[in-house]
Amino acid sequence: MGTTMKLPRRSFLHLVAGAAALPVASRMAWAQQEIKIPRVGVILNGGPGPIFDALRQGFAQLGYVEGRNIIIEPRFARGQLDRAPELAAELVALNVDVIVAPNAVGAGAAKKATTKIPIVFAAVLDPVALGYAASLERPGGNVTGITSFDPQQAIKQFEMLKEVLPKLARVAILSDQNIPRAEDGWNPLEKANDTAARALALQPQWLRVKGPAPDLGGAFAAMKNERAEALLVLEVPVILQNLKPIAELAAKHRVPTMFPGGWGNEGLITYGTSFLDALPRIPGYVDKILKGAKPGELPIEVITRRELVFNLKIAREIGVTIPPELLKRADRVLQ
Repeated sequence: MGTTMKLPRRSFLHLVAGAAALPVASRMAWAQQEIKIPRVGVILNGGPGPIFDALRQGFAQLGYVEGRNIIIEPRFARGQLDRAPELAAELVALNVDVIVAPNAVGAGAAKKATTKIPIVFAAVLDPVALGYAASLERPGGNVTGITSFDPQQAIKQFEMLKEVLPKLARVAILSDQNIPRAEDGWNPLEKANDTAARALALQPQWLRVKGPAPDLGGAFAAMKNERAEALLVLEVPVILQNLKPIAELAAKHRVPTMFPGGWGNEGLITYGTSFLDALPRIPGYVDKILKGAKPGELPIEVITRRELVFNLKIAREIGVTIPPELLKRADRVLQ
């Protein structure tokens, strides 16, 4: 049998007392060496707010307590989307365990910054076409996540606009100059809407603005010059950060608007899927990765829930009548 060496009682007490006398920071560092706390980086287009709060709440619901069993490292672009590569590089330098990017710009920057750290995205439109994944079922590589891209949404939006405005011929489409685009120069969302508009004999007028202070007044002036009769607002970063002023300008110019699903009640019509539905699902992906799952083997989830809302107050203000058969199909009708 082996022998067990006993530490003299006096020496043991000195050891315990010495550890207790260490500065708090030193004791924390000593503890972290024993238990590695996972670090999750987050890249956000804006600043602290509802999207970041929703992510934190999602982690809390899975049992994660910040500082105890997870460290969240947020990086806020605050509307300056060209900072995304810099923010992604910071997180890579920190060697975080996972990067969360609930936006296409941050996801694109993270993808370029690392091929090793797992990345979980939301709001990436057609991740296969944009090169984020080999397939939805098995992405491969270090990237996975959730997409709300609905290929049928564009045609349905224009069909509804034509039902409300039977003589509609020219429609303005408001987009973001900085969103990622495929090799053909188109973003999948833009391409789907351009194709859908032309299929219904509508002439699309593309207006792309740039943050953090987009020239919305210039966009509406261009609409007036081209005699656009309606405005389609896309679910893209700089637009989503400026929905209220867009709605106010549209009301001032009496322009009927189609807003993306899930984003407020200030458009004449709100329709479609929303990346907001993806936010509660992101922590679940991160949780699986932290427990050993490979991102390339986690299927990309597709959001399919659509919302249809009509705002009759706006309709009255701009002199538009919503057909009763359309109102019957609505999830909500705002008076």
